[in-house]
Amino acid sequence: MLEPESDCYGRGMTAVPEWMRPPRPEGWYAEDLDHLPEAPRHTELIDATLVFTMLPQRSWHARLITALVVAHYWRVEDEDGSPVVHAYELDEPTRSYVATEIHRRALRTTTPFAISLDLDGLVPGQKS
Repeated sequence: MLEPESDCYGRGMTAVPEWMRPPRPEGWYAEDLDHLPEAPRHTELIDATLVFTMLPQRSWHARLITALVVAHYWRVEDEDGSPVVHAYELDEPTRSYVATEIHRRALRTTTPFAISLDLDGLVPGQKS
């Protein structure tokens, strides 16, 4: 006989509603949130997982966005008809930006988030 699920305090828990189950093994996609009217108003998607908060974490969210925007800076230039991306990162001790990478033909980085972009593919007629 199966025992009912319980939380860490031994209290019984109800089954997870069907709408909370991910639609695919790898989890949720951003567009899935548009089709979840049952989800609480402040539902977030982090690493393909739904995260529910009762109150928006405005302070945390604002600090995170500021850190991403302020800590990293990209400048795009045209070099002989091809885009070139110069990456900079904020040096905390000096509070000034330092050059970290120059991307030609493709932009591939994991900082501040993973991105892979064919720069040559952005230019019409340019071979990738």
